[in-house]
Amino acid sequence: MSWEHFLYFAIAAVLLWAVGAWAAWKDKTGMAYATTVLGLLVFFSFILSMWISLERPPLRTMGETRLWYSFFLPLAGLIVYSRWKYKLILSFSTVLALVFICVNLFKPEIHDKTLMPALQSPWFAPHVIVYMFAYAVLGAAAVMAIYLLLPPRSSFARYQGKNLGGLDNLVYVGLAFLTIGMLFGALWAKEAWGHYWSWDPKETWAAITWLAYLVYVHYRQLPHYHNRLALWMLIGSFVLLQMCWWGINYLPSAQGSSVHTYSISE
Repeated sequence: MSWEHFLYFAIAAVLLWAVGAWAAWKDKTGMAYATTVLGLLVFFSFILSMWISLERPPLRTMGETRLWYSFFLPLAGLIVYSRWKYKLILSFSTVLALVFICVNLFKPEIHDKTLMPALQSPWFAPHVIVYMFAYAVLGAAAVMAIYLLLPPRSSFARYQGKNLGGLDNLVYVGLAFLTIGMLFGALWAKEAWGHYWSWDPKETWAAITWLAYLVYVHYRQLPHYHNRLALWMLIGSFVLLQMCWWGINYLPSAQGSSVHTYSISE
């Protein structure tokens, strides 16, 4: 299996996810589950085939991490839908997954079997995979926050009555996996470089992102919080997450010094 086959798997998966999103909106729960799961299986089959072809986890390049992110978005949406029955969550996750799939289609990258010694640690794959799932859940939370801030205000008013409790659940799950991912990363760093934490630019932005979501969680516990401010805090935290994920590639402080920086030329 090669990268050239990605388009066919992506089209099939997105169509199935779109049908699942439509079915969820129409209260066709069985069809929503079936088509979304089938789309996930189709997409994961490509990831698995790339894993076998490359003889390594497809996690080295930005394009490869976007593969996992595109996979985890509908999975996170399905989990949220099954637990809290938000009709729009599968639509949000499908649209967001499509965006990252299109980025991969329009910006193909070099994929080879090369894996630097530090990335051969058994902690590498769990660290990145857990992080990608956390990013997907927090991405879904950010999209929902944006939706609730847009007109008509009636949608915000309805959600305001629920005290944003459902949105908080997404953040709790995402923050939990973000924390686990950081712990896996610390164990990986200890094995690969001899220390758990070194304030590398990537690590610094990871800490900033984690603290931003922690601030949101604590702010929501205040007796007199403001829903709109909380929603803006979520959006701001997701912007920081993007800096942590790929934005550091463009920071002068990370060029040639960060062991986490992906090559922009790839």
